[in-house]
Amino acid sequence: MSDKEKELALIKDMQEVCAAMVENDIEENPACAGEFFDCAACGQGKPYAGSIQYGEFRLCNDCVLYAEVGLKLGKFKNATELVDALEEKRLEEVCEFIKLDRASANN
Repeated sequence: MSDKEKELALIKDMQEVCAAMVENDIEENPACAGEFFDCAACGQGKPYAGSIQYGEFRLCNDCVLYAEVGLKLGKFKNATELVDALEEKRLEEVCEFIKLDRASANN
């Protein structure tokens, strides 16, 4: 199996694990599917279901996938590096929120 095939297999496995995390969280606490927070990495409002706290950062399920794959592949040493790498994406989310907030205030 080539390195690329190993990476793809890892990603597929982690996608399944992350999907199971969401299902397990909802099964244990159905309300968490409707409870949202702003992800420390991507900046989007995401459900608590499937999220994980990495030290001081709470990451949404999508970013948990990025974090776990990145950690296993040696792309990141810790969640802080992932959060730093996604800074631009987070800033775009903040700017979009501000635009929408101003637009709704003007209407």
